[in-house]
Amino acid sequence: ASWYLPTMNRDGKAEYAQRHISKAVHFDIDAVRDLANPLPHMMPSPEVFGATAGAMGLSEDMTIVVYDGAGLFAAPRVRWAFLTMGARDVRLLQGGLPQWISENRPVTSGTPTPEPRVFNAVLKAEAIADTAAVKHALAGGVQVVDARPAPRFRGDAPEPRAGVASGHMPGSFNVPFDTVVKDGKLLDPRAVREAFNAAGVDITKPIITSCGSGVSAAILGLALESIGVKADALYDGSWAEWGTRADCTVATAKAG
Repeated sequence: ASWYLPTMNRDGKAEYAQRHISKAVHFDIDAVRDLANPLPHMMPSPEVFGATAGAMGLSEDMTIVVYDGAGLFAAPRVRWAFLTMGARDVRLLQGGLPQWISENRPVTSGTPTPEPRVFNAVLKAEAIADTAAVKHALAGGVQVVDARPAPRFRGDAPEPRAGVASGHMPGSFNVPFDTVVKDGKLLDPRAVREAFNAAGVDITKPIITSCGSGVSAAILGLALESIGVKADALYDGSWAEWGTRADCTVATAKAG
């Protein structure tokens, strides 16, 4: 599931071709997306997702293990996408490829040609929040939790994408994804709880996760899951959408 921000100067597809776990297939979120939407890697239709996953040799009733080349960055997004499209058992390899290699486990290169299968995709639409839902949430007391780094959230640092405003949604909370991840793994449940508590998030109340483009938001969803809390939805357009819309208010400095 390797994918990187433009500022990281890494190519997930090229890295996969160079070395990957044997028989692993590469799921490229920039390719498996809604091609009619100009926003980055928005979720495609169930038909497109199902056809692509099936061509990769996957079916919704298989146990699917997802990993990435950063340890724990894009893999939670791909895991979330498969679960949202009806896959029943999707697991995440914490530590990802870096730990796999550090343990001297075998890797291979090239691109495999798996036998196609049928993936019956059924969209769980309630798992995806759009801008209207986020506005309604903010007005109605539902917590929106942003996974971007604090300087970007405050508006002190520019966004990695051109034309996107700096700042955050008024009333949203900031739990930077790297406050719940270390060395490619989630922190222990106590530390995860502390990260959300420190940001002022009430984990007993509804939560929508957000980030720059819907990737690290899934890390927060995974972190919440690790402490027995289910995020209500993920804002697919995230700040890449909110920060470019004239009808969306942008705040700076700390939330609240």
